[in-house]
Formats: sequence, C-alpha cells, structure tokens
Amino acid sequence: MTKEEIIEFTKFSGLGMLLEIGGMYKCLEHFAKLVAAKELEAIEKRVMELDETMATRVYVINKAIRERGQE
Repeated sequence: MTKEEIIEFTKFSGLGMLLEIGGMYKCLEHFAKLVAAKELEAIEKRVMELDETMATRVYVINKAIRERGQE
C-alpha cells in the first residue's frame, strides 16, 4: 500500500486529523501493513483448501500481491 493510499484511506475513514499530529503517519503506515499481512494470511489459509490446479493459480496471484507490497 502506498503512502498516498494510506493517507487517502485515513482521510476517508475520518482519521485524517491524526496525520496532522507529528509522527502519526508512521504508526498508520505500520498499522496498514499489519492489516494487509493478516489479509494475506487469510487468503493463504483459503488456498490450502483448494484443489491443486486452483491452488497453484492463487499461489501465483498471492506471490504477485506480496511482491507488490515490497515496493
């Protein structure tokens, strides 16, 4: 998730005022990464329940999502 996306979501959620407080952006960025990691974990759990062909396809998609998160 990019800095711009985090800021946009923060403003949309009504937490925009936190961005005005010094140092809060880093906390929000860390929180967003924790939420994203938990979502990926849930996806991986569901993948384990799929048949092998579908699981392989989802694995490739999930890998691309993780790599994007490293950018």
